This record gives sequence, structure tokens and C-alpha cells, in this order.
Amino acid sequence: MNNVNRAVALRISELLQSQGITQYRLAIKSGITHSTLKNIMHETVKDNLLSTVILIARGFDMTVSKFLDSPLFSEENLDI
Repeated sequence: MNNVNRAVALRISELLQSQGITQYRLAIKSGITHSTLKNIMHETVKDNLLSTVILIARGFDMTVSKFLDSPLFSEENLDI
């Protein structure tokens, strides 16, 4: 089981790989700082804000619904 922060980091990793972009490029496209994205990826952020997740989804040119449409976020896979 993953916590929400881990699931967000894993989803970002999946999408970075599938779209062939770097964390730095995603940060620029998302309008968040590279250090914020690095903190999310290293799970040093206590709680990811929905507004940040929305910006990241936009950076991937997708809706937040599409970003969250992953087994990583199904209730049986999350430890909440």
C-alpha cells in the first residue's frame, strides 16, 4: 500500500517516463518550482496540495481527473 504522497510521486514518474520529459521541464510547464517538484518526488512534502496536483496535471497537458485515473489512487491501494 502507498500513501497519497507516494502515489502522486509514482504517478509523476510514470508520466515523465511515458512522455519522455524531465522533472525540470515538467516544473516549467506546470508553473511550480523545480525544488517543489523534487520535494514531491522525494516525498519530503508532508501533504500534497490539490492545487499543486492540478498544476502538475496541466504540465502533463491533462486534466486532474486523467492524472488521478490510475490504479495507484484506488482506495484498496492507498493507506489513508
